[in-house]
Amino acid sequence: MDTFKLSLVGLASLILSIQITVIALPLNWSSEKEGKMPTLAPMLDKSRPAVVNIATRSHVPIQDNPLLNDPFFRYFFNMPKHQLRHHTRQSLGSGVIFDAKLGLVLTNNHLIQRADEITVSLNDGRNLEARLVGSDPETDVALIKIHAERLTAIPLANSDNLRVGDFVVAIGNPFGLGQTVTLGIISALGRSGLGIEGYENFIQTDASINPGNSGGALVNLRGELVGINTAIFSPGQNSGNIGIGFSIPSNMVKQISKQLLKFGKVHRAYLGIQIQSITEKLSKTLNIISRQGAVITQVIKNSAAEKAGLQIGDIIISTHGVRLVNTDNLRNAIGLLMIGQEIELGILRDDTKINLTATIKEIYQ
Repeated sequence: MDTFKLSLVGLASLILSIQITVIALPLNWSSEKEGKMPTLAPMLDKSRPAVVNIATRSHVPIQDNPLLNDPFFRYFFNMPKHQLRHHTRQSLGSGVIFDAKLGLVLTNNHLIQRADEITVSLNDGRNLEARLVGSDPETDVALIKIHAERLTAIPLANSDNLRVGDFVVAIGNPFGLGQTVTLGIISALGRSGLGIEGYENFIQTDASINPGNSGGALVNLRGELVGINTAIFSPGQNSGNIGIGFSIPSNMVKQISKQLLKFGKVHRAYLGIQIQSITEKLSKTLNIISRQGAVITQVIKNSAAEKAGLQIGDIIISTHGVRLVNTDNLRNAIGLLMIGQEIELGILRDDTKINLTATIKEIYQ
């Protein structure tokens, strides 16, 4: 009888193992007799040519002793006329071609900021000079342009459809080694409050992301871009990757790139309110039922918020029907809109839910 029970347990374990294997390998699968094995290669054959290596060079002035700038000092010691000295700073990273016709490449702002020269290396070996179209330090997104034929672009996925547990692949240029591919899953969504950027809504992944992966692609198993890799969490200066990497969602990148292409920068949206996240202490003090959302503590006169009818004490619980968790969610939702766009707000006022629509203005207007 015990032997029979053990056999059943062993059979159940085998069935579970087979199910997990099938789930973990969602691509085309066939038996070893046909000489085929589960592989990501067909998808990567389409995606890898769209991921580029980026090398930048900048000339940084060397700060001399102030005495060397004094004409009398130089004359007294018979020194030649002072000339400003520079040293060259170089950096390596990655980028993603998202418009092959226009030659537009997405990357990180921190990679190309203050760069005097930007060189893009394609997967086929071509090296091209690039020019900066625009950048946004607040989201760490930059847009550069190259002139070349036969470019391959990655289609953008809807990052709002991502779920924790989805398989993803990171493609980039870690440590300047050349194009490298790593596999993982989405570990978390909507990461904010990390102090990495001004506007944060990161995808967290355990796909290995290392220095040099910045600006590279995070793709799903269909080869669609779901994010731009931008940062890693590292407890020590030299501890390297520990399986916690962050990517900017494709929907955020799409919104930012529209403004960069049109204006060369982002014109930030302005609603005209001051807000505070709902904490347990605040909830008890103000007798607030909702534990999620943002409480309005001030409404600016003549702002879009005042015109829309928002009031102090209102609790914003959703934007465009999507539930808010905290103030970071609301800040991102507003800051990524184009000037003149409308934002639909779900409000809790005196325990009554109402919907208001505001037309946002440019910040500080």
